[in-house]
Amino acid sequence: MLYNSDSSKLGISLFILTCLLSCSTENNSMKYPNTKKIEASETIYGETVDDPYRWLEDFTSEEVERWVDTQNNFSDNFLSNNSYKDIISESLEKVWVTDTMGMPFVRGGRTFYYFNNGNLQQSLLMVQECESCKAEILLDPNSFSTDGTISLSSASVSPDGKLLAYSISDGGSDWRTWYVLDIESKKKLNDVIRWSKFSYATWESDSSGFYYQKYDKPDEALADVNKEPKLYFHAIGAKQDNDRIEYADSSKPDWSWDISVPKKGDFRLLSVSEGTDERNLVFIKKKPNESFVPVINKFKGAFRYLDSRDSVLWFYTTFEAPKGKVVSLTLLDGNNFEWNDVVPESKDTISGVNLVGNKIIINYLKDTLSSIQLFDLSGQYLLNLDIEGQGTVQGFDGGLEDKYTFFEFENFISPPKIYRLDLSTLKYELFWQMDVPGYEAGELTTNLQFFSSKDGTKIPVHVSQQAGLEVNKNTPVLLYGYGGFNISILPSFSKTFYTWMKQGGVLAIVNLRGGAEYGDEWHEEGMLLNKQNVFDDFAYAAMFLHSKNIGSSETTVSLGRSNGGLLVAATMLQYPELFKVAIPQVGVLDMLRFHKFTIGWAWESDYGAPDEEEDFKNLLSYSPYHNIKKGACYPTTLITTSARDDRVVPAHSYKFAARLQEGQGCNNPILLRVESRAGHGAGTPKDKQIEEIADLYGYALSAIHNGEELKHE
Repeated sequence: MLYNSDSSKLGISLFILTCLLSCSTENNSMKYPNTKKIEASETIYGETVDDPYRWLEDFTSEEVERWVDTQNNFSDNFLSNNSYKDIISESLEKVWVTDTMGMPFVRGGRTFYYFNNGNLQQSLLMVQECESCKAEILLDPNSFSTDGTISLSSASVSPDGKLLAYSISDGGSDWRTWYVLDIESKKKLNDVIRWSKFSYATWESDSSGFYYQKYDKPDEALADVNKEPKLYFHAIGAKQDNDRIEYADSSKPDWSWDISVPKKGDFRLLSVSEGTDERNLVFIKKKPNESFVPVINKFKGAFRYLDSRDSVLWFYTTFEAPKGKVVSLTLLDGNNFEWNDVVPESKDTISGVNLVGNKIIINYLKDTLSSIQLFDLSGQYLLNLDIEGQGTVQGFDGGLEDKYTFFEFENFISPPKIYRLDLSTLKYELFWQMDVPGYEAGELTTNLQFFSSKDGTKIPVHVSQQAGLEVNKNTPVLLYGYGGFNISILPSFSKTFYTWMKQGGVLAIVNLRGGAEYGDEWHEEGMLLNKQNVFDDFAYAAMFLHSKNIGSSETTVSLGRSNGGLLVAATMLQYPELFKVAIPQVGVLDMLRFHKFTIGWAWESDYGAPDEEEDFKNLLSYSPYHNIKKGACYPTTLITTSARDDRVVPAHSYKFAARLQEGQGCNNPILLRVESRAGHGAGTPKDKQIEEIADLYGYALSAIHNGEELKHE
């Protein structure tokens, strides 16, 4: 049933119309696939809200699947018939065939890392027994399925380095199934854990088992709301039915759990989160047989456990420090504790903190660029780590007793390099670097610029292109952004962006409000009732570029995924004159009903609650699905999603595409591209990635250059 108790509770008047629509207007000769409309309307807080395509929310039904097939066939007539796609595909195939390595980490004397030679659908998990030993394949996810659509999601090595807990995803779903591998023999044990989601495997210090988060089995795996998870402990060799519930609270269905286990010591830390809010609660039990007691009992800041020694625990926190600081917690007698600042808040935002080799390593952001500073455990400054250039540094995994660690450096025009850092001498040496076929140092250039948004706020944008490229108003520009959930978009090398630049395009990455680039205040200025700031920032980035003759409204492509898909869709509706092509990918596009599917309710911390009047009216003001003006001329639009996306369910894209096709007032095509065996993006195999990027970039360049006749039936 499409309409159940949810519909009746809201008092919706619904009845199915028998007519089929061909979404054309007086000024639009484009003949789109017929899409059925229903009469569905409701009055919410005095506003009449029509929802004629709600039937597409039943996205696993045969009727909707047939509609998707028709849409894909229609879109394929546009996407396949241009030479730009072939050029992009050929270029991607060349640059893809290069070694890639994940950040190495050490457990129990063994070194582990992910590796791909560029020809594999999924990366291998490698193990190196000693520094001079040759690395071996520990786990090959390409053996999970013939087409690469079953992927390795996460892997956790036991403290003694003998066992591997790993999870797999089927077709891109967020649901995870956990298995256990004996590292020495490379044999899979009998342990199987099902219906886990948004969870790591956290090992007990004695490697006897691990903790994980699990939801109840849903009736509809890809659509049902996921709430009230429980934290379990799984003992190695036991059946899942016998797993112990470590923590649960049925009175708090929106809470989720994460546990921290020290390498030494009896205490256990429980971190409690609500939705996607970075702020969390912290509970502790000092002995295994005790109960958890609160240490932080209000959602007043982020508290992230770093490491411990004896009775002292170190945390990163944003409490009373919106740009972050490092604090310590000393365990006293009874349930008494003492907090102390260790490294106070700086003028720069903390991007990451690690305690390793008896040092505190802090990654600060200076206008989105990494600066690495080292401190001793008391918080005394030691030095700045000298890095070869300006860009993004990440890594430094390990513990207080480790002798060395690894870190990576990259930016938009420099492929990643991984270094091994000696923690006693603080000298580092190159461990590995990516060699991209055809890439030459100095062939690309990048610069950081600032512009004023609508309200005068200075916003950073990174502009990158081929060195020596003559940039003018005819140059293709790819404008990319995200702007939400406290996520920073930092300089990194992308084979796909490199391919765009190799075709003579400019890449512009804008650091919108809503992210974490300048701390909590930057995030808050782009969330909830301030969300409109994000769309204005993105639009004003395009205006800024055009004012400097870096492309124009006839050559600019907007691109974003997930929350970035919302960004692209909302901005193209509000500022249609700025973009030639808009590509909203796996976007959150119905802002009045996002909370009714899977984990969507958790995003209320950033978007607001549609069931509350003030939030409802704010969401309605920019919700892409509800703000399409019939007869307006919108940019050429390519909407992408995946049939198995159970994070941002594909119904968002289906409904938006149907309504936009109906409302489009000119001949700029509105296309929907749906991948059948993929999810929200993680774990998508190589071939599917290349095919999608070739479709997107090829079609965008064809639309910009008018170099090919866009054929359609």
